[in-house]
Amino acid sequence: SLEEMESKYAAYVRDDCYGALGRGALPWGERAKLAAALLTIVPLRFVLLFLVLLIYYVICRIFTLFRSPSDEEGQENYEYLRGFRRWIIASSGRFFARVMLFVLGFYWIKVKESPSSAASLQQGAAQVGPDGYEHIAFSCQAEDTPGAIVSNHVSYLDILYHMSASFPSFVAKKSVAKLPLVGLISKCLGCVYVQRESKTSDTKGVSGIVSERLRAAHSDPGAQIMLLFPEGTTTNGKHLLPFKTGAFLSQTPVLPVVLRYPYTRFSPAWESISGVRHILLLLCQPINFLEVTRLPVYSPSDKEKADPKLYASSVRTLMATAEKLTISDIGLQEKRIY
Repeated sequence: SLEEMESKYAAYVRDDCYGALGRGALPWGERAKLAAALLTIVPLRFVLLFLVLLIYYVICRIFTLFRSPSDEEGQENYEYLRGFRRWIIASSGRFFARVMLFVLGFYWIKVKESPSSAASLQQGAAQVGPDGYEHIAFSCQAEDTPGAIVSNHVSYLDILYHMSASFPSFVAKKSVAKLPLVGLISKCLGCVYVQRESKTSDTKGVSGIVSERLRAAHSDPGAQIMLLFPEGTTTNGKHLLPFKTGAFLSQTPVLPVVLRYPYTRFSPAWESISGVRHILLLLCQPINFLEVTRLPVYSPSDKEKADPKLYASSVRTLMATAEKLTISDIGLQEKRIY
């Protein structure tokens, strides 16, 4: 039954006014609002977003002139750029990413910094909480420089926020590098490209490159930090899926970040709704909201360094406990089934 499916695949269920998959029946009042938005703010936002993207593309093109992208194991990017060129690309990237969020209706972004953000957490005794899950008691230790930002994944908008906050590099599908405008920008971000469905040996190469990047960011303050979504796919923002170990193989500290998108009409989460429908409804919504929680830097224990799965599980438990997210054991395959 539908109720059983929504219970089993709860991490991908939409519960906004547009119904499951964004295809629910709408009252005439909501249809009138959409029609008005389609004739007014949608064309304006579309034009502004394109202009912002074009301006930033031109900046990236200018400041990569006479520079060839590195080609490490087929990874074409400009991560190696330093000095004035890197400063311009990063500073303008952060600015224009925030402008794009503003155009999309994210006029205010609430950021909650942990009071102990200058400290990392070490694992303590395990206890079973009231929700039935085993949680870990943490204590603060000396802060260490993170090699990566690990974030829950709710929407493609997550990337825009993280770009505006810290301009990190991230893992992307190989096809992104070939997209008009966005392809060059992703190379300037220093993206690591991967073929998602590939089971060939290049996966090991990508993992190696990511681990090297994390170690470099951990040891060199001038190196670019990486953003990783260890869940591997998006949810409705109320759950945390199992974490993949890619962000934890390097044994370096990580900075956990939790994103939430409060809403009343349309949910900005992109879990089971089609991309075109999601973008259209997002453009129609006058105001959107984003809340960010930056948890303390997490430094792994010796046991966690020896066991990446334990390290990943500990960080996941911390994020779920701190922000009251439901731990879910389903993944991408279950999303496709749903």
